[in-house]
Amino acid sequence: MSSFIIEGGHKLSGTIHPQGAKNEALEVISAVLLTDEEVTISNVPEILDVKNLILLLEGMGVKVTRREKGVYTFKADNIDEDYVSSADFVARCAKLRGSVMVVGPLLARFGKAYFPKPGGDQIGRRRVDTHILGFMNLGAQQEYDHDRKAFYLHVPQGKTLEGKYMLLDEASVTGTANIVMAATLSKGVTTIYNAACEPYVQQLCRMLTSMGARIEGLGSNLLRITGVGKLGGTEHRILPDMIEIGSFIAMAAMNSSSITIKDVSYDELGMIPDVFRKLGVKIERQGDDIFIPEQESYVIDSFLDGSILNIADAPWPGLSPDLLSVILVMATQCKGSVLIHQKMFESRLFFVDNLIDMGAQIILCDPHRAVVVGHDHRYQLRAGRMSSPDIRAGIALLIAAMSAKGTSIISNIDQIDRGYEDIDVRLNALGARITRQ
Repeated sequence: MSSFIIEGGHKLSGTIHPQGAKNEALEVISAVLLTDEEVTISNVPEILDVKNLILLLEGMGVKVTRREKGVYTFKADNIDEDYVSSADFVARCAKLRGSVMVVGPLLARFGKAYFPKPGGDQIGRRRVDTHILGFMNLGAQQEYDHDRKAFYLHVPQGKTLEGKYMLLDEASVTGTANIVMAATLSKGVTTIYNAACEPYVQQLCRMLTSMGARIEGLGSNLLRITGVGKLGGTEHRILPDMIEIGSFIAMAAMNSSSITIKDVSYDELGMIPDVFRKLGVKIERQGDDIFIPEQESYVIDSFLDGSILNIADAPWPGLSPDLLSVILVMATQCKGSVLIHQKMFESRLFFVDNLIDMGAQIILCDPHRAVVVGHDHRYQLRAGRMSSPDIRAGIALLIAAMSAKGTSIISNIDQIDRGYEDIDVRLNALGARITRQ
């Protein structure tokens, strides 16, 4: 098991470029299964989860060409349908969270797909009801295969998927994306209400439209998809990763440092800059770059009535739950107090025990809420030995270790590598002291 050894207490400076968005990459790469023509995708983050998804596609028979770093061409003109129904394929999917996104395309194009319980982060229960109910609304039937521990979805013989109005039980990003992909090749009109409208879903819809899909309502929670008989090839560029951009902002503030984050697609960041401003971070927009100046103190706002600031996750355009871990860590060195409310996953805040051991003042109220009392950089966190439980907690612990006094060790860093490309190399270029072993 690989580890990071971090010598803390070094300020950062310089310029860093965010990688392509992980969550978008998993969706748009899966969408190549909807056509037998070439699809070229650029700004692909070469992280563990994306690499594993690409390997999964290659195993299915997709021709993959890496043209240069971050640029891939896919051609799914000869899918091995026997392998896609095999126990080996189902077992591989169960180990990869991103594999959920291949179900919609396979069901739409081939009329059948296995849907195992997805793997990934240990952050709490992740339901798949939204996906399966959506597919069933389109006319698929489902059975549970006890031997493979997977749902088997299939279109009855002689029938096709047919569009339908549906109200999603939750605004699931992956659920919306999966249903949209299946609907593009369905017969008639599919209307999805309470659809997720995150930039990832918008980007997927833009790519599908360029392939010939007919989608209305882009950017809203009401999508209307008119099915077409066939989709063609296209070229698509993935947005910068907003979660990585937020992580870099928190990293600069945690270390009282000044950095520039380049080419962030600022207009797609939603409320992320404003949330960090509420925590006292000065954020200067310079064209499409973000400049974070060095500050002596970061003062947390209060609400207008003087009550403690509450930062919670919510569906877009609300704050992504993926940012709450790094925001919590950053708040430990701000001036003031804040309540962090993680609504979606019941195990995502348990990593705060590591921060408390490092000297942070945090009260874990319950599995979903934590109160952070900031040190205002008067007290430096202590170095520690810890293990990364998931992608976002892993980067949060790395941020904490970079600001701590002494040398910290973080094990299980494969979790961090799943979401952050060459993070040690890129941060060392800013002045961090991180060694991989």
